[in-house]
Amino acid sequence: MSQLFGQTLREAPNEAEVDSHQLLLRAGYIRQLGAGIFSYLSLARRAMNKVEAILREEMNAIGGQEITMPVVHPATLWQETGRWYQIGGEMGRFTDHVGRDMVLAMTHEEVVGDLVRKDIRSYRQLPRLLYHLQTKWRDDPRPRAGLIRVREFTMKDSYSLDADWEGLDQQYRAHYQAYFNIFNRCGLPAIAVKSDVGMMGGQLAHEFMFLTPIGEDTLILCDCCGYTANRQIAGLKKSPAAPEELKPIEKVATPHTPTIQALAELLNVPTARTAKAVFMMATITEGDKDIDRFVFAVVRGDMDVNETKLANAVKAKDLRPAREDEIRAVGATPGYASPIGLAGATHASPLLVVIDDAVAASPNLVAGANEAGYHLLNTNTPRDYKADVVTDIAAADAGSACPTCGSPVRASRGVEVGNIFKLGTRYTEALGANFLDKDGQSKPVIMGSYGIGVGGCWPVWPNCITTPVG
Repeated sequence: MSQLFGQTLREAPNEAEVDSHQLLLRAGYIRQLGAGIFSYLSLARRAMNKVEAILREEMNAIGGQEITMPVVHPATLWQETGRWYQIGGEMGRFTDHVGRDMVLAMTHEEVVGDLVRKDIRSYRQLPRLLYHLQTKWRDDPRPRAGLIRVREFTMKDSYSLDADWEGLDQQYRAHYQAYFNIFNRCGLPAIAVKSDVGMMGGQLAHEFMFLTPIGEDTLILCDCCGYTANRQIAGLKKSPAAPEELKPIEKVATPHTPTIQALAELLNVPTARTAKAVFMMATITEGDKDIDRFVFAVVRGDMDVNETKLANAVKAKDLRPAREDEIRAVGATPGYASPIGLAGATHASPLLVVIDDAVAASPNLVAGANEAGYHLLNTNTPRDYKADVVTDIAAADAGSACPTCGSPVRASRGVEVGNIFKLGTRYTEALGANFLDKDGQSKPVIMGSYGIGVGGCWPVWPNCITTPVG
């Protein structure tokens, strides 16, 4: 110990708020260089080496071949897949000495796709599983809690390559089990939950979560049937509205009722008989350009909007609350708004109306009259207003009905420690990474992507129990 570089600290620095950050600093494991950027000293490096050895053993056990891919990528690769235009400020971009756009690796799907199109020619070369342990950079605006949320980190990312969807299913299940083996060997209790595919794209994703009160993710868990999901995508069983004939709209005075609760109390109706308006500005990529669109979202008054579901519904790369001037520009009145009778958005910010499926199925709801102090009784869609999108945009929370069995669910906080994605042909089609099948037909290689952070967690994861892949 006397020969170790660095020193132990009697007191933790003031900026270290959570126990893990304080202990790592005081014991001389890490030192901070910048926001979300750390040096790992000798004791931390020894621990990481042991974790990496476990990762290699478990990846090799399911047929993985270790390679090393670059940290710096030509932007042209990311432009081919479209993610250059879809990802916002989290992507590290720079130009080299001759002015070419370059990318600091966030992940390596593009590079794997490029390797595939150069080296895979026949179905006889499939399946394959590649992995590496490499540095990643994601310029998160809110790094926090030491290694819980960092900007630079080491990740084990693996990529499965298959000729058919059955092969992808098999490799996905192999990773699902391998991840539980890894966490069990590391003494890290984790659960698997369904998650949003996010910037990765694809058809299905699971996150592996360590349950802790300091986690940034909210998980929805059903103790009755075992349903688990990140709140970002969690479904809920919505109480059906009683069928009734559509009634004519009636304008009523509702002074001093800018909230749903105040409105329901004044009119003596349940909040489920009201429509709640939420205003957002969405950045949406059309071609190679980003445009801003005003999103008018409507959920039933007994529910809240899930912003991840809403962003997915309109294919937004970014979503933010609309300002009051932007709300009034479309003819809506904050606190008393509905999509009925809107003046319309500006050409630079066209209007999108998105309503929850429970609103579409609920007759005669109370909604805003777009006039301060007034609401409309008996509003109905599509009679009184039309939606551009009708889908589930409601947020599940503790006490919501489980979408599988209907029992009340509970909410728990968690830290993401791993994730797996069924990418399908999202990247190989874009990059022309094809192979010839048994019949001589050219087809895109089918991919999966699987990640575990080694030294720190990244933004965009009871005892270790394996459960079936849902």
